[in-house]
Amino acid sequence: MPLPIAPAGEELTVRKILADEKNKRHFENLGILVGSKITVLSAVGGNVIIKVREGRLALDRTLAMKILV
Repeated sequence: MPLPIAPAGEELTVRKILADEKNKRHFENLGILVGSKITVLSAVGGNVIIKVREGRLALDRTLAMKILV
């Protein structure tokens, strides 16, 4: 399921990233890799705030829809 419709508060595993190579490298630099664990902290209007490792990231709807969990 795409990240914006994932349940908040649960630790999820990234299953697939549907992006071009440039965006995949960007996600990798942020710590979002296939197999990594993330937690959705908040989702409003498709925009999400996630916890990756020890940090928090805000992703807009366009980027968040490319991450499948």
